[in-house]
Amino acid sequence: MALRRPSTIGGACYLTVLAVAAAGLIVVATGHWRAGVDLLAASLLGSALARGVLPEDEAGMLQVRSKFLDVSLLIGVGGVLIWLASTVPNAG
Repeated sequence: MALRRPSTIGGACYLTVLAVAAAGLIVVATGHWRAGVDLLAASLLGSALARGVLPEDEAGMLQVRSKFLDVSLLIGVGGVLIWLASTVPNAG
């Protein structure tokens, strides 16, 4: 099966977001959970930026709901992840 290129800029951004999120999960699995959660949050914030900047016809799979709601939710969840990773105390 041949791989296809994304048909929109948003599709390429979506694949980048997935790659960064996967890297974050790998970092979490190796025991560095704060850095991994920060990578996950960065992927969400990056997708919010891409969704906010790209026009509707180029957003690809980043477009789920209205632009305002998509960007608001992505920024909110990304911000909460950063906040949680920075405020949870170390065990011990």
